[in-house]
Amino acid sequence: MPASSVSTPGRCAAKGEFAVFDQDANLSQGVTVSYSLPADQLRPYISTYSLTVVDPETPTVFDQVYPEWPNVRMTVDGDMAACTGPGLLKACNPICAIGPTSHATHFSLAPGRYWTISLLPLGWMRFVGIRACEYADRWEVIDRESPFARFIPLLACDQHGQRFSETTAQLDAQLIAMLEYPASKEETIFKAHCALLDPEVTSVKAFAARTGIGVRALERLSLDAFGFNPSLLLRRQRFLRSLAQFMLDPSLSWIDTIDYQYVDQPHFIRDFRRFMDTNPRAYASSPHPVLWAAAKARTKIAGKPMQVLQPPSEID
Repeated sequence: MPASSVSTPGRCAAKGEFAVFDQDANLSQGVTVSYSLPADQLRPYISTYSLTVVDPETPTVFDQVYPEWPNVRMTVDGDMAACTGPGLLKACNPICAIGPTSHATHFSLAPGRYWTISLLPLGWMRFVGIRACEYADRWEVIDRESPFARFIPLLACDQHGQRFSETTAQLDAQLIAMLEYPASKEETIFKAHCALLDPEVTSVKAFAARTGIGVRALERLSLDAFGFNPSLLLRRQRFLRSLAQFMLDPSLSWIDTIDYQYVDQPHFIRDFRRFMDTNPRAYASSPHPVLWAAAKARTKIAGKPMQVLQPPSEID
């Protein structure tokens, strides 16, 4: 199984509302992020596995992750806390599930090991099966009464001293056993996901046409499988294309990364505030010990720096 591991680089130096990367601030934060693709059978449903390790001598790290598709996060020896949108961080050990998000998720990680299983919309429908909008911008600690209880056995996959590839192989085996029967409308969800990734699809009407269904049917499908209405999904996608460019090359100024669909800088800044609950200057001037490492490692193994930009694999 291929894997990629990158230690975090530095931080950004702000200039006004936009920023450029300070190439000299390449200081280790004691954080390593490793990625792996799942088994072929799982790729329509899961984008990647990732392992974040915070070294024992490193203080608790704080970061924020951009809006994304659902995830299952777990630790066997660490202490993680999170909050989607503004608010106080709350403990989410040892395993939690987060639905699709339209706000940044702020989090903290104490020294330890942290796994993330990144679900695609088809994976949410196959493994969870409840309306994604019910968990939009929400997360919960998984217990035996949770609708996510079937993920609890995944905790046993990470054994002390075990190699990264051995754990991902065990994750594959457990999740393949959970596939069972197909979810409803899988082909339509796949088409909608592909349409959403196309930057030429700029309207809800075009989104519906590419999916092969009517606008009202797309509204229902979007809430069921993607968690948000079609117009918000398109807006989120436009914003994240811009943010991804900056993450891959922080030497660029924000103005160089803005998606062509934005009318002007204030248009982009409004979206930045909407999705990240902050402005570009504040985001760029804050340390991102996990996110900078993750963007590089994820791109190397999956071709895209973000889960939301990764195309789904064909359904067998």
